[in-house]
Amino acid sequence: MFNGQRFCIEIMAAFISAAVLVLTLVEPTWFELLFDEAPDGGDGSLESVVAIITSLFATFLCIRMAWREWRCRPAAIAGRTS
Repeated sequence: MFNGQRFCIEIMAAFISAAVLVLTLVEPTWFELLFDEAPDGGDGSLESVVAIITSLFATFLCIRMAWREWRCRPAAIAGRTS
């Protein structure tokens, strides 16, 4: 059954994770600026790798969940169950 609230949350989570990915590509040291920690000596490489991998995974996962929710929509409208 289509759940509009869940779908919106999934889309927002995908947007936020994609925004973190873009932020990391634009400003690789954002993690150091935000938390005042430099685990890689201040060059931003560790943060970039961690943020990019995490953001790509989260973005893919949220989009996949939203896509499944969207696919269930026609069946819910027609009154059918999957």
